[in-house]
Amino acid sequence: MTDPFSPLSLQHGPNWSNRFMLAPLTNLQSHADGTLSEDEFHWLTKRAEGGFGAVSTCASHVRERGIGFPGQLGIWSDKHLDGLSRLADALNAAGTHSIVQLHHAGMRTPQDLIDAPPECPSDNEKHGAKALTTDEVERLKDDFIAAAKRADKAGFDGVELHGAHGYILSQFISPKINHRDDQYGGSLENRSRILFDLIEGVRAVCRADFSLGVRLSPERFGMQLGEMIEIVQRLFADQTIDYLDLSLWDTFKMPQEEAFQDKSLLEHFTSLERGAVRLGSAGQISTAADVRRALDAGLDFAILGRSGILHHDFPEKMRANPSFEPAALPVSRAHLQAEGLGPAFIDYMSSWDGFVASDGDAP
Repeated sequence: MTDPFSPLSLQHGPNWSNRFMLAPLTNLQSHADGTLSEDEFHWLTKRAEGGFGAVSTCASHVRERGIGFPGQLGIWSDKHLDGLSRLADALNAAGTHSIVQLHHAGMRTPQDLIDAPPECPSDNEKHGAKALTTDEVERLKDDFIAAAKRADKAGFDGVELHGAHGYILSQFISPKINHRDDQYGGSLENRSRILFDLIEGVRAVCRADFSLGVRLSPERFGMQLGEMIEIVQRLFADQTIDYLDLSLWDTFKMPQEEAFQDKSLLEHFTSLERGAVRLGSAGQISTAADVRRALDAGLDFAILGRSGILHHDFPEKMRANPSFEPAALPVSRAHLQAEGLGPAFIDYMSSWDGFVASDGDAP
């Protein structure tokens, strides 16, 4: 059994102090120009102080037109460096492994946040998105790589490429969305080319002691599980990234595709030879028992979302109580405020069914 409080070593960057990672969570708290707000700074540093071995920012857009939600943290301009540097310094001082998640929403960019159609690998009528030209794909890669270099300059321990949840990198991978006929479309090798090019590009411009992770979701958004297994096998074989972050929505579920239901969705990945690449998962890891179950299932680390929102010090609470369970939902706004969430984040959580109590039924 893996001890959740044992250190986790990576090929690049400092060790994590334990096996807990704060999920990169949308929180709507930064300023309209992408600069860091006090509320977002407080939310993240409180989790580092609460004992998470790794803390990631929310999805941070690498191009102004790639914004995915209002109040999103930006990393597309040097004007973001002051805030990012302050955040990196505080996270590092608290002893956590500090990470920026690099993101472009692609066709999922809300049109009311930009002055042009959303960008996508191919034209997409449903989202009103326009296909990127081959030259524009090259510039998109440059923007991701420049953002990684910016995170390095700001002092973060590493970055994570957001290739999940139907955003632009997963749009390239998806045969349902990507209908290109250049080197970025057609075969799986071509559709995943941008991901592997970015890994190579980030490694080339960032310092040697800089961690690099990738987030993937193997289902939904047109993903085919067999193809995703192939991509992960290549990531493991290349040994270029430090960790893979699987966003499964439910870490313990069975696959949607009948052909793969001989074992759990997670087992299709834990059964692969991964060498020194570390493997974590997000999705329904809520209690101390869930953390142990996830690690016992073969994961190297557990990624907490909702429980990290409910308790800034979840790792320390689990250390003190091996049977710890998070606060029952719904919780009051006062509870979330005490846990370091600002008003915009609390309002956003109020849109999640049954998460935040109304004034009439607040505990």
